Amino acid sequence: MSVYLLATLDTKGREAAFVRDALSAMEVSVCLVDTGCQGEPQVAADISREELFRLGGTTLQEMRQQADRGLAISQAARGAAALILDRHSRGEVQGVLGIGGSAGTTIGTAAMRALPLGVPKVMVSTLASGQVRPYVGDKDILMLNSVVDILGLNRISRPILHEAARAMAGLVRFPAPAPVAADRPLIAATMFGVTTPCVMHAREILESAGYEVLVFHATGNGGRAMESLIDDGLISGVLDITTTELADELVGGTLSAGPDRLTAAGRRGIPQVISVGAMDMVNFGPMETVPERFRERKFHRHNANVTLMRTTPAENFTLGEWIGRKASAATGPTAIVFPTAGVSAIDCEGQSFNDPVARAQLLSGIQSTAGAVEIHRREQQINDPLFAEFAAKKLLDFLK
Repeated sequence: MSVYLLATLDTKGREAAFVRDALSAMEVSVCLVDTGCQGEPQVAADISREELFRLGGTTLQEMRQQADRGLAISQAARGAAALILDRHSRGEVQGVLGIGGSAGTTIGTAAMRALPLGVPKVMVSTLASGQVRPYVGDKDILMLNSVVDILGLNRISRPILHEAARAMAGLVRFPAPAPVAADRPLIAATMFGVTTPCVMHAREILESAGYEVLVFHATGNGGRAMESLIDDGLISGVLDITTTELADELVGGTLSAGPDRLTAAGRRGIPQVISVGAMDMVNFGPMETVPERFRERKFHRHNANVTLMRTTPAENFTLGEWIGRKASAATGPTAIVFPTAGVSAIDCEGQSFNDPVARAQLLSGIQSTAGAVEIHRREQQINDPLFAEFAAKKLLDFLK
């Protein structure tokens, strides 16, 4: 097994060689990967750029002829991810260490995000002190700020590059402890402030049955993290009470988890119970940040920094179609539970977002695309303890 060191060796070759030699001095096996495209490599690689671009579905010659730097970076990132995923499947990857600016960070972290949690990942980057969400995603990537550009070895860059090597050496020489025998199977659940009572009650039932419940805040990042952990094979069942991120994806709110939300469990055949928590709302920042085209809609001021906008009946029908379609594509046990008296704490009798017509359209949309999926219509509001109990016990039935 080796640490895979990724760098554009035409511009970062000497720096990569420095890190490689530092790791070797610490008795860590290193495989140096050239992710560059244009200039000639400054040092020899263990895996060439020609091989990398082949794995990315193109050739080095084609990339040079097109002279499109952005395209070359994308193809190198694709090749790096394919390479690392393949080598990891063979049991050859101890960890991945990348060094670079924007291009090197894009390529290196693409390879790191292809790996499951627990595999050491360190990225020395000129971008590490800024917004790193696009690079880290939902993986355990350590971002180390290079402070100066990675161009030459000097009194600043040398200790930082050596720090990265020491960090990686420590991670691979002191491996993670083995799983605790007493660890319970994991269930993923989704929650929002307006669905908290439901999820808290359901969690108590599931934990009493011997499961450990991971609760994900449905704020975009939370939904993505949950889908990622499901894809990594860490989750035994899903109680997807709060699917509100789909509303932000449809309408253009700030908390979308992307179009792949509500797909991982179905793809892996994991038991799942789905509901429609907080489908009554789309999220924006302060009122002045709401797009002008929405100014005539119904709003609820959650706090000074969060403005909620009521979804329309037409939007609810489309959201229902999405949920039904995604559920019907599942390969494992799947059920949808629908609270007819309200989908959030503010969508019920006497509350600001109460809209029976929108709820009816949401259910109708689900029924139009769900096919043979079980749909359980419950005459309760989503935070009613009886609703939570039914959803939790339905999931437990599937898990048996």
